[in-house]
Amino acid sequence: MYIASKIKYFITVFICVSGVVGLYGQTAEIELTDSWVKQREELNVKLLKSYDVDRLLHNFRINAGILSEVDPLVGWESTECGLRGHFAGHYLSAISRLAGRYRDPEFVNRVNAMVKGLYDCQQALGEGYLSAFPSSEFDKLEKGRSDIWAPYYTYHKIMQGLLDAYLYAGNEQACQMVWRMADYVAQRMSKLDDATIERMLYSVGANPVNEAGAMNDVLWHLYQLSGDIRYRELAELFDRDWFAGPLAENQDILSGLHSNTHIVLVNGFARRYEATRETEYRDAVCHFWDMLNGYHAYANGTSSGPRPIVTTPTSLSAEHWGIPGVLSNTLTQGIAESCVTHHTQRLTAKLFEWTKDAKYADAYMNTFYNAVMALHSGCSGACTYHLPLGSPCKKAFLKEDDFRCCNGSTIEAFAALDQGIYYKEHSDLWVNLYIPSKFHWKEEKVVLEQTGNFPMSTTVELKMSVKKKKELNLHLFIPSWSDEADVYINGVKQSITVLPRSFVSLSRLWSDGDVVKLVLYPDFYGKTMPDDEHVMAFFYGPMMLAFETDAEIILRGTRTEILRKFLKNSDGTFTLRNNGEDFKLRPFYQIDKENYGVYATIRDY
Repeated sequence: MYIASKIKYFITVFICVSGVVGLYGQTAEIELTDSWVKQREELNVKLLKSYDVDRLLHNFRINAGILSEVDPLVGWESTECGLRGHFAGHYLSAISRLAGRYRDPEFVNRVNAMVKGLYDCQQALGEGYLSAFPSSEFDKLEKGRSDIWAPYYTYHKIMQGLLDAYLYAGNEQACQMVWRMADYVAQRMSKLDDATIERMLYSVGANPVNEAGAMNDVLWHLYQLSGDIRYRELAELFDRDWFAGPLAENQDILSGLHSNTHIVLVNGFARRYEATRETEYRDAVCHFWDMLNGYHAYANGTSSGPRPIVTTPTSLSAEHWGIPGVLSNTLTQGIAESCVTHHTQRLTAKLFEWTKDAKYADAYMNTFYNAVMALHSGCSGACTYHLPLGSPCKKAFLKEDDFRCCNGSTIEAFAALDQGIYYKEHSDLWVNLYIPSKFHWKEEKVVLEQTGNFPMSTTVELKMSVKKKKELNLHLFIPSWSDEADVYINGVKQSITVLPRSFVSLSRLWSDGDVVKLVLYPDFYGKTMPDDEHVMAFFYGPMMLAFETDAEIILRGTRTEILRKFLKNSDGTFTLRNNGEDFKLRPFYQIDKENYGVYATIRDY
């Protein structure tokens, strides 16, 4: 039990020195209340409770020589798939978050059952190894063979799931297990020379089979929690100079790289900076975010698509970054991989924690509504692998038994919809998203309740509940699309200068029952492709709009003329009259089974 107690000590230290805290490891403080966002969470909860734990454990047990008589899973969790076992890691992370937040007995029992089943497999396999495939897959990787599929990617998912079971659900057994898994990796790596390790982790090709996942991230996390230099040295092996060095020097080397392989490495660089304060890794993270959002991202903050040099079938249309600033010719059906979107959000949130810069809050809000919520079905709770933005398109929702990477990352993301709303530091609280919720600010003995119907209505109310008067600083986010905003406290309009993409700060002695009302003012606007001003996506306030259409969208007139012809209808839909035709549009996150188009081509002649 020494390791577990040492981990608790370092968690306390780390939270104290990290500055503004995004409420990621403290989900019990946030309660989502009735809203359409809460309904999406409930769809995910229903999905998570539908999975059979014994079937998720089947391949692990077979690999460990333990009898399992349940039907094996299919898709990417089939007995033949090289990634088998990865979804179990995602699943454990998702249910651990929900077990920690709601103390739902079913989720608590599922966490404990998953951990116990995996523990039995780890014990049977010996040496700390734990996976649903044999360790010979790592032998193949070390020998440079190509008949494998990303063994470290899957190994990381299992490690992360166990770590989350400890951090969120308090399962001590999971803590011991993830430590043993790390020791196994250290033992393997100690036998390899530098040239072999470099070859294994040099992942510049199309769809690299040596995709290491976020091994650097989880290992840096273990170092943060323990302070043990062995885990620092192991984490450093997964941070390769060929990738981190150019990013730190602000060189855009993203073209041709597989997006999901490399964005998770950057999240690992962020954790390394927090653990060591090595400024080159902070620089790498900041420069990467600027490159991604300035030159590789679509209007809703998503990225990934065709590879400039095509060498695999997938790279013809999907999963890679392209030439900086060249996006108008990339609108295939395979752009915007959902995993990449989720990892981008995590990185954006981290940069806000570091800087409190409103540009990160602005990007997070945009991607939350127009990518994260848009890749998820409000009818079934299913997710997409890709989120096409051309025209005509259709969202291809994955089946529950596909078990692809994006099924896994999405059940995690929708188990964490409480993230990104509130950030705190001492007596300061930032409100970055307007989602009906209660924030239980335990240190200050305050409850802040947020109500409204954002983004369909851009009026938000926040009610303060305190046992005695409190001096607190409340910072409300003003998005870039709202040129004006009104703030009321207890019905009295405040004389405050408000700027778009900033925060309005309210510092006062708060009393029980104080109510703040924020009124934002949306309008229609467009975002063009960086390389073609005649290819444009349209927005109303925070919402990207999608044309309901089964044809290519071509509009006539100047951008100003087109924007003047948009109307908001009483039923929440929108209409554009152009070139003698009435187009119906709706928020992109509401599109489910309809054919649609997002980017339109403008002919101003």
